[in-house]
Amino acid sequence: MHAKTDSEATSIDAALSWPPRSPPRSAVRPLYYVQSPSNHDVEKMSFGSGCSPLGSPSHPHYYHCSPIHHSRESSTSRFSDRALLSYKSIREGSVRRRYINNAIDDETDGGDDDDPFRNVRLYACLILSLFLLFTTFSLILWGASKSYPPKVVVKGMLVRNLNVQAGNDLSGVPTDMLSLNSTVRIFYRNPSTFFAVHVTASPLLLHYSNLLLSSGEMEKFTVGRKRGKSVVTVVHGHQVPLYGGVSVHLDTLSLPLNLTLILHSKAYILGRLVTSKFHTRIICSFTLNANRFPKPISLLHSCTHHH
Repeated sequence: MHAKTDSEATSIDAALSWPPRSPPRSAVRPLYYVQSPSNHDVEKMSFGSGCSPLGSPSHPHYYHCSPIHHSRESSTSRFSDRALLSYKSIREGSVRRRYINNAIDDETDGGDDDDPFRNVRLYACLILSLFLLFTTFSLILWGASKSYPPKVVVKGMLVRNLNVQAGNDLSGVPTDMLSLNSTVRIFYRNPSTFFAVHVTASPLLLHYSNLLLSSGEMEKFTVGRKRGKSVVTVVHGHQVPLYGGVSVHLDTLSLPLNLTLILHSKAYILGRLVTSKFHTRIICSFTLNANRFPKPISLLHSCTHHH
């Protein structure tokens, strides 16, 4: 209606150009909760110390409540307390286990320090056990081998030549001189089933009383398991002085003789570590008659064996 002045128009334009201002904090209306006047217990439980009456006579049943923070803080504190207790218990258990393990390690280390030769004793016990086991096994084999002594049979003797003539000994003493050539046949048998034998023999000796008439060397030989071998040995004597001890007449010859031999048998049961030895001494007594040579003389029942 009235004409606007320049100042009023300027204020109106400024008011329209500026953005609307936010209302002041004092103008913000607080939060309100409606409380039923008939339920005071619910009021106490719901608000507690966090709500207070508004104090306005126009709103007798309105209360102003501040945000409740103590329940959240209390639950957070309880959770943190429980977590702290759990952490402490776990840490104490870990420390206890670490202490026990360290104590066990210390005891173990102390035992090793107190007994530095423990491994040496273990190795020594192992070696001793193996040695005792091997010794026991070897003794069993050696004892079993003694149940298989060799079987030796002197089959006979063949006198091929017998000659007596006058002569002189090495010192020039005149006496009768005897020359004898013969062969002895021996059969050797090894009854063992798990070892072979190597046989050597001492010289075969042919005696008349205490006078040595002839001798012979037997060759070495080997007999396998459950095998036999026939051996022929030459026994001869050349220009043996008799010194009147023997009256030799070829037509009426009757000469008692003794043939002696010793056989040495060695069995390698477990290589050269376990061996078994057998010694057999044989004595054959027979009489040499003039009508017996050059025929073979049987000695199957004329010999005695000594092991």
